[in-house]
Amino acid sequence: MDVIIEETRKILREYHLCDYCIGRMFASRLRLVSHKNLGGKIRKIIKQKNPKSCYLCKNLMPELGVFLNKMLDISKGYEFSTFLIGAILQPSILDRDDVIRSKFKLRGIAGIKSDITREIGKQFGKKTKTKVDYQNPDIVFTIDFKKDICEVKPKALILQGRYTKEIRGIPQKQESCNRCDGKGCFVCDFHGISEFNSVEGKIAKFLFEKFGAQQAKITWIGGEDESSLVLGNGRPFFVKLINPHKRKIILPKKIVLDGVSILHMRPVSKVPTDQIKFKTDVLLEIATEKDLTPDALNVLGGLKDMSVSISENTSWKNQKRIYDVKIKKIESRSFTILVELDGGIPLKRFVTGNNIEPNISLLLENSCKCTTFDFHKIVLSN
Repeated sequence: MDVIIEETRKILREYHLCDYCIGRMFASRLRLVSHKNLGGKIRKIIKQKNPKSCYLCKNLMPELGVFLNKMLDISKGYEFSTFLIGAILQPSILDRDDVIRSKFKLRGIAGIKSDITREIGKQFGKKTKTKVDYQNPDIVFTIDFKKDICEVKPKALILQGRYTKEIRGIPQKQESCNRCDGKGCFVCDFHGISEFNSVEGKIAKFLFEKFGAQQAKITWIGGEDESSLVLGNGRPFFVKLINPHKRKIILPKKIVLDGVSILHMRPVSKVPTDQIKFKTDVLLEIATEKDLTPDALNVLGGLKDMSVSISENTSWKNQKRIYDVKIKKIESRSFTILVELDGGIPLKRFVTGNNIEPNISLLLENSCKCTTFDFHKIVLSN
């Protein structure tokens, strides 16, 4: 301790420092946590009064309570258990810190920026009963000491679920706000969408109200037409909630909206980046140009376990498979079939024969058109 006292005397002969800044110079050497208490103890030993202004931090450290109150105020509407703090300081403060540490050969001590975030984080954690997380915090604060402002950014919340669509006439995707093209503006309340008349819109509206989120970015596992139904176990989807205020919401197994139901929605760690493969059972209603004979559809049984070649950008690839075909109903110029197939097969093209082989029109030697297609089961392959 005598060596530290002598080193402190040398520093204070040239620079007036506050207790925080004195303590930081030697806390790691003595393995002490409270820089302020150590600085006060050293000051008492050398019998020197507190300076009116600290040369190094310009009284920033003793006045951290002002910024602590800003953090407490701005975080009131958010739900979180972990946090992280970033700081923006005047370059002159960092320069003075470097000069003193270099001049007096003070090695292995924390820089002033780290000390500021550590100290205010300790106080904030105690007030809010939360803790610092450097890897994956629920919320991140950025304190700009140059501009005297504090900003907060919560971690996005990722949810996974399924939805069913029980009535026709609801599109899957919502059009973006025409004023901001989906970026978010005052007109759309920064949601990126201004109407809620689609599957996406209905899900997003529910999540905005439940979690206080700003935007909802949905990753779809396949898609359907506006006229299609999605029945059975529903279509899987992932949704990334931007700027959520709430995080610990317990959701029911089934959420009934207007014509759409959300099933088994739960938090997950991330949205998969790899392509998600799936199989689906879809009921196709097909109209034909010519009359059908009683045994005309028998040829469709040959589609079972057959590969489908789809033309994309002038190249053909055997990339999808049909697993089963069941005739459900037949009339003179129409029929319905239940097909089990890989997700991603363009169903209307599979019927008409537009750059896809084999196809139903080709097999029947009869021009066919898909009038509706409804999904009865969707199973993820991976």
